[in-house]
Amino acid sequence: MAVNALVQDGKLTETAAQTSTKISQTPSPNNGYDKDAFLQLLVAQMKYQDPMEPTDNSQYITQYATFSQVEQMQNMAQSVDLSRASSMVGQTVQISSEDSSGNAQLVEGVVDYVKFENNKAFVVINGESYPSDSVTAVVDKSYYSALDAANTFAESIDRLPSLMNLSIGDKDTIAGLYELYSNMSDYEKGFLNESYAKLLDTYVERMKVLIENAAKAEQEKDKENDSDTSEEEAIGEVTASDTQNSVE
Repeated sequence: MAVNALVQDGKLTETAAQTSTKISQTPSPNNGYDKDAFLQLLVAQMKYQDPMEPTDNSQYITQYATFSQVEQMQNMAQSVDLSRASSMVGQTVQISSEDSSGNAQLVEGVVDYVKFENNKAFVVINGESYPSDSVTAVVDKSYYSALDAANTFAESIDRLPSLMNLSIGDKDTIAGLYELYSNMSDYEKGFLNESYAKLLDTYVERMKVLIENAAKAEQEKDKENDSDTSEEEAIGEVTASDTQNSVE
């Protein structure tokens, strides 16, 4: 007669073989129930069924077929998950995550590579792994380029002096901003608040007035200089004439 258990301190204890068998039959908590675990359950069901009312073989076949379909769907989902994650390599993504305190945070960065662990795909950003299904957005490179251009323009406008303090010395700055805005694409301009474009027009018009006023002032100054020169020449001519008359 085989010994199935040992008695130690008045209690039944399992043999090492029994413990080993139980461990080998326990499905991994990470992987869930795979095909082997299902087959073990199926064998156990057949082994301990009521011999007076045995289960129909067709039921076992149906159960196995159903499990196979589910397993194929899981494999397909994992393949799609890995393929989707792999397509993000080199892309800038936004990830909904949590910090060490459990607070929600938005992580943004370039996906360096993808790894597959425990039947799940992970994207790696700056050495940190995140589940691929936590990715909330994949950002196109032109998006950031346009956003940077719009922010640079807006910051330059914000640094300008007030219209009342604008001077002719700001002429080159206004001209540079006007050229910058003119060279921006419609996509880049779409990131700007309309008020910035209107404010630029106001500064350009104000600078035109300052330039016109400066030109008029220069013309008036030139006229005054010409007038002074004419008077000096006239006085010189009179003085020369008087001197000549005196000599005669």
